[in-house]
Amino acid sequence: MKSLEEIRNTPRVQITRTAEDGVSAFVNPAVSKGTNLRVIASWGGGWDHVSVSLPNRCPTWAEMAAVKDMFFKPDEVAVEYHPAETDYVNLHPFCLHIWRPQTETMPKPPKIYV
Repeated sequence: MKSLEEIRNTPRVQITRTAEDGVSAFVNPAVSKGTNLRVIASWGGGWDHVSVSLPNRCPTWAEMAAVKDMFFKPDEVAVEYHPAETDYVNLHPFCLHIWRPQTETMPKPPKIYV
């Protein structure tokens, strides 16, 4: 994940609160005119994590890709998980998440499959 300073200097990211292990921000990804995404980015517990929400719909693929670029470095692999049903928690119906483990290499399928 990018450093706090890199995130602060990212165009279209307005940080509203900082903490020891994360930030809250409004993000305008420029792929949706007039839309500000609500973002919480954190880096505690061995994981980099970004949650992205809107009040009345889920973020689009283009919005999530733009947020990934804003908060993660270009060479970092990050994913949107679909957990087992028994592990599923839904605290907001229009929130999606991007995850990256900090100490392990994320497995990837062969490029030809992507």
